[in-house]
Amino acid sequence: MAVRRSLAALAGCTALVVAVTGTSSASASGGGSPDVLPLRDGWASLDGGTTGGAGADAAHTYTVTTWEELRAALADDAGAPRIIKVKGTLNATAEGCGAFEADGYDFDRYLADYDPAVWGRDTPVSGAQEDLRAASAARQGAAIKVKVPGDTTIVGVGKNAGIVGGSLQIQGVDNVVVRGLTLESPLDCFPQWDPTDGATGAWNSEYDSMVVYGSTHVWVDHNTFTDGEHPDSSLPSYYGEVYQQHDGELDVVRGADLVTASWNVFADHDKTLMIGNSDSAGGTDRGRLRVTLHHNVFRDIVERAPRVRFGQVDAYNNHYVVPAGGYQYSFGIGQESQLVAQKNAFTLPAGVSAAKILKKWKEAPVTADANYVNGTRLDLIAVHNAEMPQETLTSGAGWTPSLRTRVDDPRTLPGLLARHAGAGKRR
Repeated sequence: MAVRRSLAALAGCTALVVAVTGTSSASASGGGSPDVLPLRDGWASLDGGTTGGAGADAAHTYTVTTWEELRAALADDAGAPRIIKVKGTLNATAEGCGAFEADGYDFDRYLADYDPAVWGRDTPVSGAQEDLRAASAARQGAAIKVKVPGDTTIVGVGKNAGIVGGSLQIQGVDNVVVRGLTLESPLDCFPQWDPTDGATGAWNSEYDSMVVYGSTHVWVDHNTFTDGEHPDSSLPSYYGEVYQQHDGELDVVRGADLVTASWNVFADHDKTLMIGNSDSAGGTDRGRLRVTLHHNVFRDIVERAPRVRFGQVDAYNNHYVVPAGGYQYSFGIGQESQLVAQKNAFTLPAGVSAAKILKKWKEAPVTADANYVNGTRLDLIAVHNAEMPQETLTSGAGWTPSLRTRVDDPRTLPGLLARHAGAGKRR
C-alpha cells in the first residue's frame, strides 16, 4: 500500500509526495532491469562498482513532479541512500529570467554601458550594471543548481521524464546513478560580456546540465542531453557576437574518477563534454579522470565529444552524426590525455573531412583504430596527420581497456543506437 508523507517544510509550500511501492531499483527504472551498473561496464564498475541508491528503504524512495520536490528529496536526511523517481518534466526556471533580476539591473543599460564603441576592448567590464548582472546571475545559480548526495539514484519514470533549465551538481561524493532523463540545457539569463576574450570579445555563460566534480563511481545512462527549444541558432547577437547562453552538457572535472556514460544522446550543442577543465589541474587530475563512453549518440555536436585532459578515457561504440555547418572536431587531445577511441561510427556530410574528427591541443598519444566513417573503416590518425601535418598526432595511448561488457560491430551502431539510446528507451 502506498505511503505518503509531506515535506512541506523542506519544499516551501509544495508538498513532496513519497510514493512507496517497494524498494526494488528495478521498479524505479520502469524497465525491469535494476538501476545498478553491470559488472565490468566501464570505469565506474571498478573498485566495488556503482549501485546508487539501491537498497533504499521505503522512507527514502521518492516520486517527484516539480523542481522544488526534487530539491527537497535531495536534501532530505543527509547520508541515507535514496531513490528519486522523476515523473514528468521538472522546470527549474518556470518563472522566467525576470524572477532572478537584482533590483536596478537593466539589460539595455548594460548594452549601452559596455558597447565596445564606448567601453573599448582592452579592459574587462566593471561598474554598477556589471555588479547587478553578477548579483542576478548568483540568484539564478542558487535556484537552478542542486547538489546530488552520494548513494543516490535519480531515474526517469516513463518516456517524458526530464529537467528543463536545472544543473545537477555531483560534487565531492561517491556512488551516483542518473538514468532515463531528458536534460534540457540551462539557459543562462545573464551572460557576461568580456571584451578581452579573443580578437573581438565574447559572451560567456555558466551552468552545465550535469557536472561531476571531484566525485567517484558515477553512472550516467540512457539520458538525452539537448538544448531543446533554445538551440544556439535561436540566440541573438550583440556587439557582433552570439549572445551565448549555454555552457556544457556534461563535464567531468577536478579529480572526478570512475565514471561510465552509456546509451545517452547528446544533441544540438556546441561545447558538449569536457573531461578535465584546466591544463594546470594536474595536482587533482593526474591519475584520475578515468571515464568510459560507450553506446552514446553525439548528434549535431560542434566540439568536445569529448575534449580530454589527463584522463584515461575509453570511447568505443559511439555514433557521431556530424553537422554540415560549424563542425570543429569530436575528440580533443589535451594535456597528458590517454584517449582510446575504438569501434566508433561516424556519419559525415559531404564537404566535411574525416581529418577533423581528431583535434590536437597538446602533445599526447592517442589510440584510434577500427573506426568507421560513412560505413568504411578508416585510420583516423593517418588521415589527420596527412591533412594536418602541423598537428601530427602520436599513435598509442599506452594502455588497453578491459572493462567492456559488449562490443558491437561499428556498422550496426546507427540503427542500434537509434532504437535504444536516449531517455525513455532501454536496450
